[in-house]
Amino acid sequence: MIVNVINQNGADAGEIDVRDDVFAVPEKSALVHQVMVAQLANKRQGTAKTKNRSEVSGGGAKPRPQKHSGRSRQGSIRSPIWVGGGRAFGPTPRSYRQNTPKKMRRIAMLSVLSDKLREGSLLFVDELTLQDGKTKEMANVLRSVGIEGSCLIVDENSNEKVIKGSRNIPKVKTLPANLINALDLINKKNVLLTVPAARKIEELWSGVYRGSTIDNGNSHVDGDTQGDTE
Repeated sequence: MIVNVINQNGADAGEIDVRDDVFAVPEKSALVHQVMVAQLANKRQGTAKTKNRSEVSGGGAKPRPQKHSGRSRQGSIRSPIWVGGGRAFGPTPRSYRQNTPKKMRRIAMLSVLSDKLREGSLLFVDELTLQDGKTKEMANVLRSVGIEGSCLIVDENSNEKVIKGSRNIPKVKTLPANLINALDLINKKNVLLTVPAARKIEELWSGVYRGSTIDNGNSHVDGDTQGDTE
């Protein structure tokens, strides 16, 4: 696949050929949803805790006689129906972790990346070079390339000046190519990808997607259905 490349001033910088099995993966909404739910669940601490009636202090004595008071029967002032009582069916510490196969996570990421390219939200830039790592420099770059709103900036490696220049800009995040993931791609409206980062992504994940029997997002991955699409 041939894609256009711009420089950080927004001018045309030529074209590059990218791999179809990385940047032209079919949309797989069901798989992306499953991976997203798992990734968000894995971010949860799972430390929420409330006390039930056996854990709340006090309540050992029966608050009133069983009979002849004209009122309801009560056995403890720490019953969940009393103010100050324990919580019925409250949260307890637990693990929300969901284990997702590595191949599913990678194909979901490639599917989202390909969707960004199809809808025109993925821009290829030849390189990102900031002289002083100032916020103003990074803001000028984003303005020059026509990016408005949230943006994920992906470079080949951790670029300290790019990180410093973008960290004070709202809704802008930077990642090295090896840490790109479906959650960050979906959370950002635009993706600014350097050419070296694109080559790094191809090096890491080309050949992961080998096609499937149904390309509607509701099928299981079948690695033996067909060969690489290039």
